[in-house]
Amino acid sequence: MATLPPDRFLRLDRVLDRTGLSRATLYRKIGAGTFPPQYKIAERCCGWRESEVELWMRNPITFTIEDIPTPLHQH
Repeated sequence: MATLPPDRFLRLDRVLDRTGLSRATLYRKIGAGTFPPQYKIAERCCGWRESEVELWMRNPITFTIEDIPTPLHQH
């Protein structure tokens, strides 16, 4: 059985660099449900799952958060 590599969290600067979006556009898209949400990873730190950003980059025009696969097992 193949295992997937662990998903990394990307910080804001890396997400903006990879997507070419401005900060305002990124947060506007999150609010509209057309970009993956950020996750709180520490008290004053948020990040985006790399796999979800990559999924968005494959189809940025029609992406919605419903396109994000749900995990099979929640811990």
